[in-house]
Amino acid sequence: MTASEIRQQFLDFFASKGHQIVPSAPIVIKNDPTLMFTNAGMNQFKDYFLGNKVPAHTRVVDTQKCLRVSGKHNDLEEVGIDTYHHTMFEMLGNWSFGDYFKKDAIAWSWELLTAVYKIPKDKLYVTVFEGDASENLPKDEEAYNFWKQHIGEDRILLGNKKDNFWEMGDTGPCGPCSEIHVDCRPEAEKKLVPGHTLVNADHPQVIEIWNNVFMQFNRLKDRSLEPLPAKHVDTGMGLERLVRVLQEKTSNYDTDLFMGTIHTTESLTGKKYAGTDDKKDVAFRVIADHIRAISFTIADGQLPSNTGAGYVIRRILRRAVRYYFSFLEVKKPLLHDLVPVLAAQFSHVFPELQQQMDFVKKVVFEEENNFLRTLDSGIRRIEDFIQHAPTKAIDGKTAFELYDTYGFPYDLTSLIAAENNFSVDKKGFEAAMKQQKDRSRAATELDTGDWIVLDETPSSIFIGYEQLEGTTKLLKYRTVKAKGKEQFQLVLGQTPFYAESGGQVGDTGTLHFGGEVITVTDTKKENNLTIHFADKLPADPTAPVKAAVAKDKRSDIARHHSATHLLHAALRQVLGTHVAQKGSLVNADNLRFDFSHFAKVTDEEMAQVETIVNEKIRQNIPVVIRELPKEEALQLGAMALFGEKYGDVVRVVIMDPNYSVELCGGTHIGATGELGQFKFVSEGAVAAGVRRIEAVTGNKAEAFVNEQLQQLKDIKAALKNPKELVKAIETLVLEKSSLEKQLEALELEKVRQLATSLRDQAQDINGVNFLGKIVTVGNAEGLKQLSFQLKNEIPNHVLLFVANIGGKASVALTIDEKLVAEKGWEAPKIIKEKIAPLIKGGGGGQKSFATAGGQETDKLEQVIAAVKSLLNQD
Repeated sequence: MTASEIRQQFLDFFASKGHQIVPSAPIVIKNDPTLMFTNAGMNQFKDYFLGNKVPAHTRVVDTQKCLRVSGKHNDLEEVGIDTYHHTMFEMLGNWSFGDYFKKDAIAWSWELLTAVYKIPKDKLYVTVFEGDASENLPKDEEAYNFWKQHIGEDRILLGNKKDNFWEMGDTGPCGPCSEIHVDCRPEAEKKLVPGHTLVNADHPQVIEIWNNVFMQFNRLKDRSLEPLPAKHVDTGMGLERLVRVLQEKTSNYDTDLFMGTIHTTESLTGKKYAGTDDKKDVAFRVIADHIRAISFTIADGQLPSNTGAGYVIRRILRRAVRYYFSFLEVKKPLLHDLVPVLAAQFSHVFPELQQQMDFVKKVVFEEENNFLRTLDSGIRRIEDFIQHAPTKAIDGKTAFELYDTYGFPYDLTSLIAAENNFSVDKKGFEAAMKQQKDRSRAATELDTGDWIVLDETPSSIFIGYEQLEGTTKLLKYRTVKAKGKEQFQLVLGQTPFYAESGGQVGDTGTLHFGGEVITVTDTKKENNLTIHFADKLPADPTAPVKAAVAKDKRSDIARHHSATHLLHAALRQVLGTHVAQKGSLVNADNLRFDFSHFAKVTDEEMAQVETIVNEKIRQNIPVVIRELPKEEALQLGAMALFGEKYGDVVRVVIMDPNYSVELCGGTHIGATGELGQFKFVSEGAVAAGVRRIEAVTGNKAEAFVNEQLQQLKDIKAALKNPKELVKAIETLVLEKSSLEKQLEALELEKVRQLATSLRDQAQDINGVNFLGKIVTVGNAEGLKQLSFQLKNEIPNHVLLFVANIGGKASVALTIDEKLVAEKGWEAPKIIKEKIAPLIKGGGGGQKSFATAGGQETDKLEQVIAAVKSLLNQD
């Protein structure tokens, strides 16, 4: 069976048991502050487990794209080294929300594995929670007894809390779980070592393939447990491991899920994959795994960056580049050529990659290209260190610098070191890494208190589309501390406050508890709860609440949101239908719109787009909002955004059915004429293949235009009110350019005269002609020109010129190339070790010439003395 057939059989089996097949959620999570990526099948159903939302179906089944790069067995640096762990993987899952429980979940698991997939029963073992006295948790006798109906007791193993009690996080729903393990070892080995001794022992051929979690408790912040009002089933089976078992392979990478990518990599590199532990074969596995994680996260809307989720993707991509650079001897971008292979392979199950293939390829190519340049610089840095190191060891600080600045993992530094008979201080590296992680953790650590529940109403109702004020009650609240500051989060029974979503910022306003007024500083969504951020708690939390949104701010936000829709449609009209939203920010002051496009938007194109948007504003098109079944909305031509999760019924915002139809949950104006006018503020690049436009509308556009007109008026006044302003400015620019050239010529002549006066002032120090002077020049270029003139006139030289330029110290150091070769003197090293500390600055350059700048202008004499002292030591 192919992987595709195995996946479909799973979905069909549970559909036959009354389960609704639902699509995978995006791999990138947007409304859960506790997670960056979907790391388990249950993430998209978290609201149901928490009781924040009522499910449309009590039984569902899906295959979910997941990403894990940390935690148990998920160290990124280990992926590819073994045969069964991955960054991105598919999690097959069946779910019961207050419907069936242990009996049916266990029976159906057994039926699917043994009757449908026909896995021999004597290959299977199951585990059951043994109980935990410290938490007064009994053994899961219920699950144990149900398993006895299907499998011998010698194959039912008891597991501790670590392996057989599943928790969503530090707090929240949890419960005992029952794992199913399969023993794929050869028969001869099975006779020597019993399989039950290898369960949960990290044996590569005795592996867990399915976990049935029985959620029946809620974990509180004080670590106590309380029963859940409804019991749920949450199961997860890794497709990659299941396919390996059914295709009878010894490695996940030998299955058809990965071999297509591996074969293409063979063709691109001219190398052959042998499936061994050799670094070359590890590189094939790393590439086959990582390109999946990279491609699907970008397709779901997460671009590589230097922070948060974007940094995780960048790390994964760079690890893949390092492996093909080091072990497959490929020195140019490779990964982008694998994107079409994945897109074709998954087109029937995850079509979003096929739909965005060109965009994803472009982003991956640019990321690879940029890192290959950095990698080359890093290799030069480590080679330079090795060349000048006093001992055969790379210290931990330098190893960490290579990791932090150049993206070198410890193993790459260690590899290069070993090739040069060097060792690496691993403990020092790990200590530096720990310090960085501790700093990062301290900067982001939150102390979140338990919810104080006043009313058990399951969720808050949003009334803010129709009204901006409403009478309600406080359902629950909690205290959150971040960086020593305390804030409060409140959940209301119904609320007019829009929670930040879809790029639109959250509302602000006030809550009136009787006569007490509390300010709402922000509104966000967390697990389908609308969270109001407040500056304090009410004296009487049980008092009736009047919730009032800041009206003017909401109006400005709505204008910018509607303008974003008009802009999106105009960009597609002018630039092409490849334009797709890649991010947005809609607030009261302006709008920011990121979109896919591979070239700078020209001034002419910008003018066309702005004209179209303003035409639509003047037409005063009614903004029509409808709720429709998703399929009907898409048939109307509604644009859905990649990486967004939509329900069966969607909200459609229409501004002329032939112009703009989008799925959108944001707030909008009543007609386009309310925008007044639309003006661009800026356009530029934010990432490979992604452009960003900033614009304003309404009174903000009026203020922007008035500001520009005032600047124009001020410029005209400064130029004595010329009749032809542009011509006057052009004349001024030409005059400025002419004067600058004259100034440069004068400065150059001054440098020539200075060089002539200094030519004979060099002094012999141990056979070296040293010339060190404090000089007066107009800029740092003057120091450089002075050095270049004299180096050809003074043999065997060390030239040091220092100056106070604009209140800052400037230094130029020149060393005869003969001395560089004979004595090993290097200008950048002397700058770094002897000069930079004195002037409190830094610098660099080539071995024979380097410059530096710093704050301490009163240390110029000491700089000359320091270099002179160095020559005297030789």
